[in-house]
Amino acid sequence: MGDLSLILHHLKQPEYLHVVLNHWPVEGLAAGAFALAWGLLAKSMEGRRGALCWLVLMGVMSWVAIHFGEKGYDRVYAMSNGDAQAWLDLHVARAERFEGLFTLTTFSALAALAASWKRPVWEKRVSWLTLFFSIASFAASGWIAQAGGQIRHSEFRDAPPSVGTPHPPNEKR
Repeated sequence: MGDLSLILHHLKQPEYLHVVLNHWPVEGLAAGAFALAWGLLAKSMEGRRGALCWLVLMGVMSWVAIHFGEKGYDRVYAMSNGDAQAWLDLHVARAERFEGLFTLTTFSALAALAASWKRPVWEKRVSWLTLFFSIASFAASGWIAQAGGQIRHSEFRDAPPSVGTPHPPNEKR
């Protein structure tokens, strides 16, 4: 019973939830882009709809991961040394910079889904646009995650972050 109570304790910590959920946007967007490309190339309406639903879910998961990351920022910042704090701030800056792209991908996928039922002639065009956005979002999420991995894993740090601290701690938190 001790392990279960420990897991439940961790699930109440936003920084823990962020670490658990932050893989969804990265791997999920890659899977969604692949599935959508497959559906487009195979000319499968069902395949595209499934991929578009998945991409909407990944967009929501991106927002959830960002939300818990923001909630856990202060605690992670406080337990980190100067190098890790600089990587944390870079991670935050990258996430804030590309949050709109995740939103755009989500709404593009929703628009393609709506078009598949209401205006099928537009669905393919919007699905191609969604594919572009999902690939861009996947690339952005990988770039965000690269900085995030440096926070607690000093063994992966080859150099300090390329950008200085974008804002002082606790600004906007």
